[in-house]
Amino acid sequence: MSHFMLSILIFAVAYIFIIVEKVHRTVVAMVGATICIALGVVTQEEAVRSIDFNTIGLLVGMMIIVGITRRSGVFEYLAIKAAKLAGGKPLGILVAFSLITAVASALLDNVTTVLLIVPVTFAVTQHLEVSPLPFLVTEILASNIGGTATLIGDPPNIMIGSATHLGFMDFVANLAFPVAVILLLTVAILAILYRRDLFASATNVQRVLELE
Repeated sequence: MSHFMLSILIFAVAYIFIIVEKVHRTVVAMVGATICIALGVVTQEEAVRSIDFNTIGLLVGMMIIVGITRRSGVFEYLAIKAAKLAGGKPLGILVAFSLITAVASALLDNVTTVLLIVPVTFAVTQHLEVSPLPFLVTEILASNIGGTATLIGDPPNIMIGSATHLGFMDFVANLAFPVAVILLLTVAILAILYRRDLFASATNVQRVLELE
């Protein structure tokens, strides 16, 4: 079996293990890489040269910042503040949460941003007694759209920037405007699609306005 076919087989098996989640994906990735080196698919020197340390370093630093920020409660504060500024109305909250998610995803890892905003979303929708589905779908899309705008918004962006030597402002200059337009259109379309689910009683709206 050629090294090419062997690498495809190792990748496929590792991917299956990641999908079933029986073993932690970090362990799966390390075992797969070790097998590749042991079977001579790549040499140890080639494997080390293939590591993008710029991407890994930036992600580690970002995770440290996110970990500290999460403990501070700043995401919860911003979400509740935005809900109050929206008057406690579901449609306004959906738009506000989407904008917060998009902006945060442009400056932090987008997956982490969603994980931080989702608990607040559930809390607010429970007070409003509305389905969280429209909010979650909009936030997920806003996260991916916002993460595209900057160098650090998404790991693929970091890898592209590292390979092409593009800087932070190169991404912003070329992507900020189209991303903003796409975000506004996406939120508007989803707001129209889910408009029937975005109504709450005056009592429930008041409960949101009283949140601290």
